[in-house]
This record gives sequence, C-alpha cells and structure tokens, in this order.
Amino acid sequence: MKSIVERDPAERCFLCGAWGQLEKHHIFGGPNRKWSEKYGLTVHLCLVCHRDNRRGVHGDAEKMLAVHQIGQRAFEQKYSHKKFMQVFGKNYLDTEET
Repeated sequence: MKSIVERDPAERCFLCGAWGQLEKHHIFGGPNRKWSEKYGLTVHLCLVCHRDNRRGVHGDAEKMLAVHQIGQRAFEQKYSHKKFMQVFGKNYLDTEET
C-alpha cells in the first residue's frame, strides 16, 4: 500500500532530509511489519537513518519512538484510535507530555 505518512514517491530521507539512496522502513516492525505494509505505515530513510547502529532509527530509541508516534497519528487520522489498538496493541502516544 502507498504510504499514508509521506508523499509518493519519496525523494528525501523522512528523518534528516538527505537526498540519495533511500530504503523503505516499516514503522512498526517485527510481527507488525505486515500490518505496516497493509496500512501504509512506511517511510523512506537514508542509509544512515535506517541502518546506523547508533544514529539510525533501529539503534536510537528516541528516533524510533518519534517515528512510532508519527505513524500512530497518521493511522488514527485515517482510521481511529480503537482500530490502532486492535491492530497494534500499544499506544505510543502515552509517552507524550500534555
């Protein structure tokens, strides 16, 4: 499915804005990767933001949380909070300050 988070086709890294080679990142990975694909919860990242063990989304917990929150907001705008919880089972927005 086409991403509901970023415009298609992606031309720049979703996180840092770099031009160049981009890789598709499933916002919710592991057992939820198929749901990310189904609902368009993907973004394109440069190699550093995707793969780097310290600075990349997989190695930086703050970046990962930020992307999860962006994904949850996009999903809930299109569907609902109830549907998000049914599919993904975790509220990533609970950690936000109000």
